[in-house]
Amino acid sequence: MSTASWVFAETFVGEDEVLATARERAREVGVVPVHQGVGAALRFVAAAMDAKAVVEIGTGTGVSGIWLLRGMRADGVLTTVDVEAEHQRLARQAFTAAGYPVNRARTIPGAALEVLPRLTDGAYDLVLCDGDKREYGEYLTAALRLLRPGGVVAFDNSLWHDRVADASVQDGETVAVRDLLSTVAEHEDLLPVLLPVGDGLLLAQKRG
Repeated sequence: MSTASWVFAETFVGEDEVLATARERAREVGVVPVHQGVGAALRFVAAAMDAKAVVEIGTGTGVSGIWLLRGMRADGVLTTVDVEAEHQRLARQAFTAAGYPVNRARTIPGAALEVLPRLTDGAYDLVLCDGDKREYGEYLTAALRLLRPGGVVAFDNSLWHDRVADASVQDGETVAVRDLLSTVAEHEDLLPVLLPVGDGLLLAQKRG
């Protein structure tokens, strides 16, 4: 695929002023939000699933959360976890600007691996993982517990800046993402697909 075609696909579904503002806030505080194409894919998946309950690891300033909420059903609730309370404050502002009441997005500050065990088994339609790449394997274990049969787990940055495909790259984050991909591809209870949108989006459905 040419660069021009990739850019065309990434921007095929546009973003409005609310998302543009959330992206600018992300830049100001040093957060890297999901790419536009990833956001569109997440919205599509949430809508196709008629998702009512979604967990997000990595709130950021609300970019991915807005995309997810726009795909979820009208009574759906997003539970989003982040270690940075200030980022979550900015995300709540973004959710409000996007027209969502406070009861549609539950922000929980804290480390994901400490918060996730407190969430209910089998109660979620979709789990988005966009936190510490070195913890991706543990996020997968948690997601399999949290998801209902037929639910979907998603991992952003699954190509990790073109490093995953280069076997000579052996830093901790790259190896963790590469190991995750191998685990998901070989897991008998998962139906996976790796999409070349953004920095790579891995999706896997939990078989019933």
